[in-house]
Amino acid sequence: MFKRLVYKKILDRLIEPRKFITVLTGPRQVGKTTISQQLIQDLSLSTHYASADDPTLQDSQWIEQQWEIARIKCKEQTNKEGLLILDEIQKVSEWSNTVKHLWDEDTSKGISLKVLLLGSSPLLLQHGLTESLAGRFEVIPISHWSFFELREAFGWNLDQYIYFGGYPGAATLINDEERWSNYIKQSLIETTISRDVLLMSRVHKPALLRRLFELGCHYSGQILSYQKMLGQLQDAGNTTTLAHYLQLLSFAGLLTGLQKFSNRSVQGRSSSPKLQVLNTALITAQNTHTFKSAREDPKFWGRLVESAIGAYLYNSTIGSKITLTYWREGSKEIDFIISSGKRIVPIEVKSTSKRTSISGLKTFELYFPTYKKFLVGGQGIPLEAFFLEPIETWLE
Repeated sequence: MFKRLVYKKILDRLIEPRKFITVLTGPRQVGKTTISQQLIQDLSLSTHYASADDPTLQDSQWIEQQWEIARIKCKEQTNKEGLLILDEIQKVSEWSNTVKHLWDEDTSKGISLKVLLLGSSPLLLQHGLTESLAGRFEVIPISHWSFFELREAFGWNLDQYIYFGGYPGAATLINDEERWSNYIKQSLIETTISRDVLLMSRVHKPALLRRLFELGCHYSGQILSYQKMLGQLQDAGNTTTLAHYLQLLSFAGLLTGLQKFSNRSVQGRSSSPKLQVLNTALITAQNTHTFKSAREDPKFWGRLVESAIGAYLYNSTIGSKITLTYWREGSKEIDFIISSGKRIVPIEVKSTSKRTSISGLKTFELYFPTYKKFLVGGQGIPLEAFFLEPIETWLE
């Protein structure tokens, strides 16, 4: 359902007269390339696709060559229209300046070549777009797969989604858990860190970044100060470096740090982050638990449930005006706060059916006027029903 909406949005942009460069961003293995191949089939345009996802970094001449091929195909068409798709564009040095030059050249000559750029490093893409392509692009983000999408595509039940996460490329491997785990670790985690983070960004302490990722997976769902992280990592680095590395992991679609909810943004940014994986496969692939043993361990399963809900909420906010935070005051805590404008909705997660206290929700309302409040799991909204609804539902 949700990827269908993204696909329709991209299709609409490419059907209309040439106006902007369309940019599709998101982590590895969420369907960007698949969407582009589907577009080639559905659009009645002459299309040229090329990918820069190669261990040897491409240069600006590579872009010029691909662009010229697309121009030639475009001129051969009766309507003189065409589409150029460049995948993993952020891996080409000086890509934004080259794209700007070629786009402006086509504009001045009246060449109706539409352009779709794909990239798995939103941070690097954003730098290039804002520096060189201001006013010439539209960004459409794509996030990790939802429970609805995996259920529809592979027939997964909720427990499978919570444990195996939202990587469609690994979905056919779950009956062989060792193979599935190796695929996640080698083809997704290692490839993303080594090629989308370390190779593309200035990281002075690569080992520290890797350890931070492992720590974040282990403590997903927990609030941890940067000082405590440094203590756990046994590193003499500084908190600024750690915050920067966490931001890089977030842009790569691996791990983020949620801020504390506050009416004052400065106070929220200075708070200790709540660590949150963006796909539960990142936890389970590196853990000794099997699917069966994880389901039989209430404490571990509860941690997975909360991480799955956090990932669903965070991924749903990407590209929207909705923000996701947490709240804690003394011993009172709210797992998640979603907000948009003046609408503030606290969400408390319970992974068991036992009656438990929701005093955190009551305390939060003493500080902030809430639009709605929800208990998910336990005696509240059934987990499956919660995962099947778009995030906007809870703000309506």
